[in-house]
Amino acid sequence: MLTTPAEYFDSVRPARVAAVAGFGFTERQARFLVTVMVHSGGFLERQYCAFAGISHGQKAHDFVGKLMARRLATAIAPGRLHQGRLFHVHYKPLYEAIGEPDNRHRKTVCLGRMIERLMILDGVLADRNYTWLGTERDKRDYFDRALDVRYFRAMDYPHVTYRARTEETTRFFPDKLPIGIEKDGFQRHVFLYLVTRDVPVDFRLFLLRHAELFRMVRKFTVRLLIPRRFRKSTSLYRFAFRDELAMPVDPTTAEQLQAYFQRRQQARGHFTEPADEELEKAFRKFGAARFKALYRWWLLRGDPAIWAAQSPVLRDAIAYGDGRVECVELSRQYLQLTSLVGVA
Repeated sequence: MLTTPAEYFDSVRPARVAAVAGFGFTERQARFLVTVMVHSGGFLERQYCAFAGISHGQKAHDFVGKLMARRLATAIAPGRLHQGRLFHVHYKPLYEAIGEPDNRHRKTVCLGRMIERLMILDGVLADRNYTWLGTERDKRDYFDRALDVRYFRAMDYPHVTYRARTEETTRFFPDKLPIGIEKDGFQRHVFLYLVTRDVPVDFRLFLLRHAELFRMVRKFTVRLLIPRRFRKSTSLYRFAFRDELAMPVDPTTAEQLQAYFQRRQQARGHFTEPADEELEKAFRKFGAARFKALYRWWLLRGDPAIWAAQSPVLRDAIAYGDGRVECVELSRQYLQLTSLVGVA
């Protein structure tokens, strides 16, 4: 078990806060700015007020005014005048001060993606019981120390590999979503996931990418942040969680899937229900959506993806309450732009 204080691993750790405070901010303002830079890149004034425990007024106005006057952030007014603004923190020296000069949050993105990041920031600000990891480097640093390396390899982390001619680049934790560590004892880990689609197609792949990590931590929670426009999909996401993690594939079905996946790949055909009678029964039992996700994962990871689907570890963790899913509806206002979530 780790004995290092939780704040050592926090993406908003004291050294980063002190570095940003050196730009002329109070400790509280600097802590908020670091939180924004590592988790979202942008914020709403109400989020600063909630973080600082103050009401809308002169203090919040002065903080935002300082950012604007020194060109450390840009105000974005997406609607009509007086309907609200969001603020994008982009000043490179600030990111360099926290060791993240190339952090993607510096870059300008479409408005819909910015609103999604504001929702993620709300998810982090709402729970002070956890230390939050926001960057790839911070996540790797923590889990490299926390996990037993005898049973966990670097390539077991969630990752994607990009290939261009002779070059190959691997990015770890590609979903770029915060991971929370329970401050008292490092027991439970919370994996945030923002719902951006009516159906959990991408969510299933998120679960498969993180399955090895779920198996290695003592306790885990997948916390779904659900914008109001997607609240009717809550039951589908809950079902997908249990479908992917709590229903191991039996060995016979796994063997049949392996052969079927190989045939589909060789034929370069679309994924369809198989003609094989026994495998067709498995499709009805587990659902085609699960096997479609597993096929996509198999294309990336090969046969180990099917072997892992047979493991009962996560099923048992869920049965004992060590693994669980939580749903949090995001009821706040986001400049009346919630409808842009999920729109590329």
